[in-house]
Amino acid sequence: MIFDYLLGIFDRLSDSEKKVAMYILERPDDVIHYSITEFARVVDVSETTIYRVIKKMKFKGYQAFKIELIRQTSGVKSVPLTNMETLDEYVEEIKSLAERMKTTLKKDDLQKAADWIVQSQKTIFFGVGLSSVVAEYGSLLLSLLGFSSFCYNDPHVQVIVATGLCKKDLVISVSHSGNIRDTVKSTQVARDVGARTVAVTAGINSPLSSVVDIALYSPVARFEKYEFLRGNLGEMAVLEILFKMVLKKIYGEKESHLNDLSEVLKPKMYSGGEQ
Repeated sequence: MIFDYLLGIFDRLSDSEKKVAMYILERPDDVIHYSITEFARVVDVSETTIYRVIKKMKFKGYQAFKIELIRQTSGVKSVPLTNMETLDEYVEEIKSLAERMKTTLKKDDLQKAADWIVQSQKTIFFGVGLSSVVAEYGSLLLSLLGFSSFCYNDPHVQVIVATGLCKKDLVISVSHSGNIRDTVKSTQVARDVGARTVAVTAGINSPLSSVVDIALYSPVARFEKYEFLRGNLGEMAVLEILFKMVLKKIYGEKESHLNDLSEVLKPKMYSGGEQ
């Protein structure tokens, strides 16, 4: 998918390449009518810059790119903060996210990651900033199933923990961009000592995805000019799917644990006429 791929590599493009990518994301219907010379003039970059972006998207040439773009003109667009969508438009955006996830996620990789969770003696989640919230959520989901699961969001602690891991352990690193140095470093240390590693990221071919055994790619819900405003909804959805796959694998042997947990949690809820 052109839009998902562009969003996935956006942070690693040069300034001039970002101008090309932004124009494609914001005005794809215009791009399909331009020759490469016209496109370069409109964006105020060289034709060589456009060729570089097209090559990074794995297209052989500009014409092949345009043919595929025509097929995908209903992709993700940037919306100015002064022109926010209505509730219905946001709902449609979420539906689009779910649909595009079918193309970004590989079933075999999900299956292998789920197997590793079941086989591992403990699963460690790494994430910083907003991604740490998603990582903590993933850790909680596995804890509910009775697995030894922990989350660390301090980069120094991550490296210390990573150094003490072994081949029986699993690290799941969450980063929307896949371009955060601390997360990449911690994950690399974990892999170097023999732990299995999985990335949950929207950063296609990002530094994080290059240091893990498996990269589970999430689609970007929407494109924002400012990276810190980009949501982690895609990564959250990937962890939900992974959780459901693990649950399906172990439900029979964990049913007793789940029943016990349900009983333990009951007193914490209001019921009947209680206030």
